[in-house]
Amino acid sequence: MFKITPNPPETDDDVSPYESIDSKKLHDAAERALDHYLKPPKEPTAARKPSRMFIVAPDMDTESLLAHACESLASASVMLSDFANLLENPHRNTMLGIQQNIMLGELAVNRALDNIDPQN
Repeated sequence: MFKITPNPPETDDDVSPYESIDSKKLHDAAERALDHYLKPPKEPTAARKPSRMFIVAPDMDTESLLAHACESLASASVMLSDFANLLENPHRNTMLGIQQNIMLGELAVNRALDNIDPQN
């Protein structure tokens, strides 16, 4: 079965989308919006200022920072292990997977500490 479809209406070839003032304004607004998202300014207008509510002292040495990170990761690993023991599968497996990722982070921090101050 064939459906009868009308031909598109005939128009002049020289019809411009900017024929009216409103369409020109709309096009300009669309261009500005696209440029805002697709062509951000090369230099930020305002420098980003992080919150100073929780800040690590800027004069802390790397070894102390890594040691603290290692202790925090070890504590998180123990807490997750204890919490996983209270759960049943599959939630237990999820917690143990997260604990394993934390343990891997702890190993990486320990290696960084070893690289800073190798034991003889």
